[in-house]
Amino acid sequence: MGLHTYAALAGTIMRRPPRLGPVRLVAVDGRAGSGKTTFARRLSIALRARGVQVAEVHTDDLLEGWADIVSFWPRLEEWILDPLRHGRDAAYRGYDWHTSRFRTEWTMVEVPDTLVLEGVTTARAAVRAELSLGVFMVADRELRLARGIARDGEALRPQWLRWMADEDAHFALDRTSDHVDVLVDGAPTVVHDPETEFLSAARR
Repeated sequence: MGLHTYAALAGTIMRRPPRLGPVRLVAVDGRAGSGKTTFARRLSIALRARGVQVAEVHTDDLLEGWADIVSFWPRLEEWILDPLRHGRDAAYRGYDWHTSRFRTEWTMVEVPDTLVLEGVTTARAAVRAELSLGVFMVADRELRLARGIARDGEALRPQWLRWMADEDAHFALDRTSDHVDVLVDGAPTVVHDPETEFLSAARR
């Protein structure tokens, strides 16, 4: 474990070569409720502070509901990764979780210097060779579930429990946390400035 700054991590990223065509691809992976979205936002801010052109994509916008934890990948490839890999602007149709369908309008993603891709399974083996940096967030199961229920409501507890079981099955096979560059404590107890600093987690 150790205390690190987002600014220093941004510097590490910029010293690494792009591997998704002209784009530096950063994956922020981990189980739901572990703090991925917040980490991705803070890292993107640190990158932009260095003058880096950053695109931030969250895979929750690409999932077709609760059962799509792994199988959304071809959609991500077609809409975002493959165009950027070839130096072309990308676009995607975000999923509306309230109406259970994809929106008709497209969200554009211009070719950035760095793409911060946040979501469960984003650092999977299929894309590992193209990552400039892989991050995996860790937090205790009960805390993650409590965060999820607080956000989505008690009525969605069954969906959360099924999702968590699907996560366990995926990560048992992919062993993502063994292959990323940085493990991050998603529930740190050490005093720090959360907007500029984060705690790494020990590998198990």
